[in-house]
This record gives sequence, C-alpha cells and structure tokens, in this order.
Amino acid sequence: MSIQELYSEAQALSNEKLRDDIVQQLYQQSRQLCKEGITFTKSKQDTRTEKLDSIFTSPIFGFPIMITMLGVLFYLTIAGANIPSSMLAEMFGYIESQITVLFHALHAPDWLHGILVLGLYRGTTWVVSVMLPPMAIFFPAFALLENYGYLPRVAFNMDRLFKRVGAHGKQSLTMAMGFGCNAAAVISTRIIESPRERMLAILTNNFVPCNGRWGTLILLASLFMAANFTGGIKSLITTGVIVGIVLFGIIVTFFVSWILSKTALKGVPTHYTLELPPYRKPKILDTVIRSSLTKSWSVLVRAVKVAAPAAILTWVFANIFIGDTSILMYAVNFLDPFGKLLGLDGYIMMAFILGLPANEIVLPILLMGYLSTGSLTEVDNLVDLKKIFLDHGWTWLTALNMMLFSLLHYPCGTTLLNIYKETKSKKWTFLAFLIPTVIAILVPLVITQTVRWLGIL
Repeated sequence: MSIQELYSEAQALSNEKLRDDIVQQLYQQSRQLCKEGITFTKSKQDTRTEKLDSIFTSPIFGFPIMITMLGVLFYLTIAGANIPSSMLAEMFGYIESQITVLFHALHAPDWLHGILVLGLYRGTTWVVSVMLPPMAIFFPAFALLENYGYLPRVAFNMDRLFKRVGAHGKQSLTMAMGFGCNAAAVISTRIIESPRERMLAILTNNFVPCNGRWGTLILLASLFMAANFTGGIKSLITTGVIVGIVLFGIIVTFFVSWILSKTALKGVPTHYTLELPPYRKPKILDTVIRSSLTKSWSVLVRAVKVAAPAAILTWVFANIFIGDTSILMYAVNFLDPFGKLLGLDGYIMMAFILGLPANEIVLPILLMGYLSTGSLTEVDNLVDLKKIFLDHGWTWLTALNMMLFSLLHYPCGTTLLNIYKETKSKKWTFLAFLIPTVIAILVPLVITQTVRWLGIL
C-alpha cells in the first residue's frame, strides 16, 4: 500500500464523529463505574462543576463568555496600568536628572553621558515603566483564571476550531501564554506531544500580542481610535479596539495554521481528549502571587537584557553623522518610499527594525527619530504626543496600520532565539521570522491601497 493510500485510510478512520463516539462511551462507562463504586457521605452530590461547565463550555454561551473575560482582563490591564506607569516614568526621570548632574560634576564627556544615560539608562527604564505595571495586573489575573480551572475550559471550547485548521486543542493554552510573553509561549508548546502540531503552535504564536506590544497598541488606540471620548468611556472604546485587534490576530492564527497544515506541515491531526479538572478555590498567595512575581521578573529581566544594547545602538546611529546627515536618517530616507506604500513612513519602519531585540522600545525609538533628539525620548502628556504624530502626517489610517504591523510582524530577538533552541533548526527559525513579516507587510499594504483607491482619505 502506498503512502498516499495509508494517509487516506488514516483520514477515513480519523473522522470527528468516531472520535466523539469513543469519548462519549468512555465518559458514560466511567460515570457508571463511579456510580457503582463511590458512596457520597453528603445527602446531595456536588454538581457545581457540571452546572458551571454547562455554561462555560456551552456551544451558545461558551465563546461570548470567553470574549467577555478577555475584554475584562484587557480593561483591567489598560485602566489599571496608566497611573503606576506614569509614577514609574516620573521616578526614573527624576533619577536621570540626578545622574546627569553627577556626570556634569565629574566633567564626563558628552558622548559617555549620551551612551550611558540617554541611551542605556533611558532605554531600559522606558521598558521597565511600560512593561512592569501591565504585567503586575495581567499575570495575576491570568494565573487566577488558570488556578480556578477556567483555562482548561478555554482549551475545550477552542479544540474544535483548532481541529478544523489541522492544529491541536492545546495550542489555545500556548496562545494564551503568548499574551504575556511569546518567548515563554514557545517553550510552553512542549505540552503538545505531536511534533507537527507543536511546530504549528510555534510558527503561529507570534500573532497574539505579547506584553511588549501592549503599550504601542493601547496608546495608539487611545490617541486615535478613542480620541473623541473621555473617562471610563474612553477606556471602554480602547478596550473594544484592542479586543478587535486580538481577535484579528487569532483569525490570522487559524488561517496560517490551516495553510501550513495543508502544505509544509501536512498531516493527520492527533486526538485530544481533555479531562476537565474541577473548579477550585484559587490559592492566592502560593500560586497566583508567587507565580505572577516569578513570571513578571523573568520577562522583565529578559526585556532589559535585549533593550539595553538596542538603546545604545540607537543612540550611536542617531549621533554619528556622515556629512550633515546621521546614519539613522540615511536609513529613514531609504525606507521611506516602502513605508509610504504600507501607510507608514521611514521612521516607523526604522523603529521596528531597531526594535527587533525588544518590542517595548519601538515607540521611544520612533519618537527619538521624529524629534531628532539623538536619544530615546519620552513625552510628558498624551496631547503633546499626539501633536508630534499629527505634525508628521499621521491619520487614523497610519495608527491602524502601525497597530496591525505591530501585531503581525516578526517575533522579537528572544522569541527567535527560543524558537531555534526548541526546534534546533535554522530553517524553521527563519520561517518563524518570514511568515509573520510577509503577512505584516501584506495586510497594511492591502488596507492602504484599498482606502486610497476608494478615496476615503
């Protein structure tokens, strides 16, 4: 029998009805055995788990509840992170001013102050002030859902969708991990036993925004998409836009998984029978707080390690001149025509290129280029920040395209390194870079050219 015939036989045996029938029989048999062998001391059997599962895993209510939970999680992160981020930024700004006074007192050369303070210190402290508050909210909330027992229900609900695109139901768990850190999510794909389906999860995990991209997405959604609103309504509109962006990323995940499962990673999906654990009272101290602090610290250390060299490199490029033009501006002018095709510009493209080590520094690099300060730049308030963007020709379309490019573009340096360590393959690591890069170019290109063709702008 040929390989093609064997593959056809396997597909014929691997139909969804047969799988559901086997699982249903196993479940009914186990319930019958439990009924015969277990005696309940209480007068009434505890049916809370089954009652909650009838709601959380319902074909009707399951997905709306998931989307609502996602929205609430993002709203808490967005609304709660603003104040501590501002406080951290002010604190680091004050420390920077004192360090600058010390450098002047020591008569240190300007280039040393530029590299160490305006480059290294400012770049790393920007990452800390942008990343730490959202992580301090997101990771405990995510751990709370995990500890309570809700995340396995998410995997159960998503299993059918992932099966339809040739992927594994456990990919929903690794995808959810990607909301915190794509690099950590790549490692978490070890829970998927099938090498083919694990590779699918690795190659598509980047399409959910990691913590390093939240700052850019939230800021642009607030400045341009929710510009005409204030207060709590503004946060709600921003949350709605972010949820829409995330859902688009999930759709892209399904689409790319389907394409890969029909081409480079063709194969028969493995069966995934998930035994749902009972709902538990979360252990706040032992599990939620401790694991959240561990995750936040590890992600923050990783980000600082890769952001520090990038910040120094950015300062050097912006302060070394060939004639009257810096190296950074030569690169910006070279990239500008391509950026304009995507509804962006050369500054934005350069910011993403230099931001390869860490997504958190894309925005400060962009501001540095716009203001031509020669160092990573922070702006004191959102009004000034939006004016900078508008002065450089930004519209809602520019903001949308940058949000989509940020969502879809290549993984950060640490994630690529983890992909290589997990796959031991330069080919798959390169594909993990190439696939999102091509999609990140095509989506803004199509949107921009369609809008211009329709004459909307």
